[in-house]
Amino acid sequence: MERIVSNMLKLLVNLLLTNKADRRAVTAIEYALIASLIAVAIIGALSLLGFQIEGVFFKIDDYLP
Repeated sequence: MERIVSNMLKLLVNLLLTNKADRRAVTAIEYALIASLIAVAIIGALSLLGFQIEGVFFKIDDYLP
């Protein structure tokens, strides 16, 4: 996963450097960076809480008929 994030950041930095004259491209890249960081945070949180979430679903399943 670290390699994927690293490759994404390298790609975005290259796009930023090649399109620095076009302000719209820079803004789009900034939004892409923010979205990728949010995605990494969500993936990290879900991987840390995965077993706890699984336990909650098993408890709910026990109460359902």
